[in-house]
Order: sequence, then C-alpha cells, then structure tokens
Amino acid sequence: MSGQQRREQVLGIAEEEFAAAGLYGASTETIARRAGITQAYVFRLFGTKKLLFLECVDAAFERMRLAMVAAAGGASGVEALAAMGQEYNDMLADRTTLLLQLQGTAAAAAGDGEVRDAVRASFARLWQSVADTAQLDPVTVKAFLAFGMLLNTNAALDLPQVDEPWSHQARTRIKPGLFTHITTDTNR
Repeated sequence: MSGQQRREQVLGIAEEEFAAAGLYGASTETIARRAGITQAYVFRLFGTKKLLFLECVDAAFERMRLAMVAAAGGASGVEALAAMGQEYNDMLADRTTLLLQLQGTAAAAAGDGEVRDAVRASFARLWQSVADTAQLDPVTVKAFLAFGMLLNTNAALDLPQVDEPWSHQARTRIKPGLFTHITTDTNR
C-alpha cells in the first residue's frame, strides 16, 4: 500500500471512530489497530490526534459542500436551494459525515479554540458556497442552513424511529415557497 493509500485508509477508519466517539472519546490505538499499523505510524502521518480529527471533520464538511454545489448544477435562486436541499437530505443517510460535523461543532462548543477555528473555517466555506451558488440574500441563506441544522439534529436523534407527534412535526417536509416571506427587512 502506498503512503497515500495508507493515509486515506487511516482517514476512513478515523472518520468512523471520531464520528462515533468524538475527539476525546476516540482512540488512536483503535484506529491504528483497525488499520493494521502502529499508533506511532498514525502520529507520523497526522502529527497529533487533534490534527487527525480536524482533517476528518474538514473532509466531512467538504463532502457536503461539494455535493450540494454539484447538485445545484448551475442553477441559482430558490431552484438552487431546492436542489441543494434535496442533496443535503439524501446525504443525511451518511451518518459518518453527519456525526463528524456534529462532533466537530460539539468540540468547538466545549471551548477548544483550535477546533473552533477549524470548524468555523469549514462552515464558512459551506456558507459561502451556498451563498455564491444560490445568489440570494444572507437571510435566505441563513434560513436554509438553519433548516439544515434541524435536519442534522433529526438524523442524529434518528427521529424517523420515534412515533410521537413532536417527532412527526420536526420531520415535516419543507414545502415550495417557504422562503418567499423572507426579505432583507424581515430578519436583520
């Protein structure tokens, strides 16, 4: 296996481990064992556990960003948001990507400045890609991404398995025209 292939293998395994247990709960020993290498080799490839985590989180945001932009296919406006939203909804089935984004955000919220800065940069690229693609006002972009965060929460909590009124309400589909009431004056 080439060095690049090994690196990609370790990243794939690390993504699964970090998605399940987070920065502080995942074990580099487990990652190394699953990859069939030594823990020292993991550190030689990535430097530190935190740097490996940050690379995994950034990759998760980047997969989401690239897939959404590709889904828009040159469309702009609400049509672009609809296409990106459908792609986003489809990607929620990829629990590793979803949970990595949430784990990165949780570590940032826990006060780790290095993680916060890295996750902030990843989120900024996602935001800017949606804004540049849709070419809509910031309030509409904010509303779109806010719904995305609710979808993340729904998927992380596996709400389709909860047969309760509140769960059904939280999972209602976004209907066309939802964003028509938003103007630059409605939310500053």
